[in-house]
Amino acid sequence: MSGPAADPATEAFVAHRNLLFTVAYEMLGSAADAEDVLQETWLRWVEVDLDRVRDPRAYLVRITTRQSLNRLRAMQRRKEAYIGPWLPEPVLTTPDVADDVELAESVSMALMLVLETLSPTERAVFVLREAFDLGYGEIAAAVGKSPEAVRQIAHRARKHVDARRPRESVSPSETRAALESLQRALETGDLRGLIDVLAPDVVVVGDGGGLKHAALRPVVGADKAARMFFGGLAKLEGALTAELTVVNGGPALMVHLDGELDGIMAVRVEDGLIAGLYYVRNPEKLSHVESETSLTLR
Repeated sequence: MSGPAADPATEAFVAHRNLLFTVAYEMLGSAADAEDVLQETWLRWVEVDLDRVRDPRAYLVRITTRQSLNRLRAMQRRKEAYIGPWLPEPVLTTPDVADDVELAESVSMALMLVLETLSPTERAVFVLREAFDLGYGEIAAAVGKSPEAVRQIAHRARKHVDARRPRESVSPSETRAALESLQRALETGDLRGLIDVLAPDVVVVGDGGGLKHAALRPVVGADKAARMFFGGLAKLEGALTAELTVVNGGPALMVHLDGELDGIMAVRVEDGLIAGLYYVRNPEKLSHVESETSLTLR
């Protein structure tokens, strides 16, 4: 026997929940804040007169965008006081995200870092236009700008992102191969092997948030990066293990110390070598790697 039918407001919200979370997450780079935005969106949605809503999906995206913009501006103040580099919060993604090239690229750690360099409004416009393919009029209603202003912002944001995004598309298998080499080197203490898998000008960014040790500035160069890793590992008490997983739609390493989750390593690969390595150790950013998160652009 089936239970009572949900009311129309609940049905519409549940039907679009994964989309709304993805919008908020791409705008904020924080799964925890995206969940808070969804709660705020729900509280506003239940107060809406549905008889006046022609397109529930568009209306919900508009609420989510506005709430995300408010939170993004507040987050800027938090980031100014953050200890060390700030990295996006990783999410363990379902297999279908990796299969969707467009979605996987839009939530990749490398692109999310580029989005951090945009202003809040630029980021909102870029995400809604490039990832979700919304029209300028729809975006204008969401961000409180005219369609023409949105068109100009979109052009400026796209130019900014294109100048900073990875130069070439790399297959998941190529990234996985580099990660397997990194995994072996870390688990066996192979300094030479680690240097060999890193690009000469690799940039390593660690995020401990002041709660776990991490370099306070990006480390540049294979030799420096490798010696930093093994210098840090020598001080750890316990066995380090790393396993391949899928985070933000791409291969990554989940690192454990004596069986306890220590962090997530995501990488950017160029010419078969790791050109960017992003290590999230802040325990407050690891809650969404314990179970899979469903993301969607539709």
